[in-house]
Amino acid sequence: MFHDLDPRSPTPLYAQIAARVRVAVASGELGEGDALPSVRQLARTLRVNPATVVQAYRDLEGEGFVEMRHGAGTFVRAVPEPVRDDERARRATEIARRALVDAARLGLPADELIAALRNLVDAESPVPTPSETP
Repeated sequence: MFHDLDPRSPTPLYAQIAARVRVAVASGELGEGDALPSVRQLARTLRVNPATVVQAYRDLEGEGFVEMRHGAGTFVRAVPEPVRDDERARRATEIARRALVDAARLGLPADELIAALRNLVDAESPVPTPSETP
């Protein structure tokens, strides 16, 4: 879930961590009651300051995605379907925006990008997993 954090990104690491958890909840990868890694464990795994993980978890708690239980850990809360739908829609917009920016850098008009996406969808090729993408 946290394998592709980018320390060079203009998005702070705590925001990247929180975004990964939001996506996991929205996609159903994480469900109600699932435990997140402990702050120390995740900080050690990601080689970040524990305060970075704490900030991510606090943001998620403030948004209602997780519950921090003193001495027990951090757990996914029941997230209503409309909230999960909003998160999926927000992520889809971000993905589309990045694709449009990359296409613009190449001088590729939006309609050619859309046609390329349509060709991929029509080819019914398996959707690549994040580890298979360049």
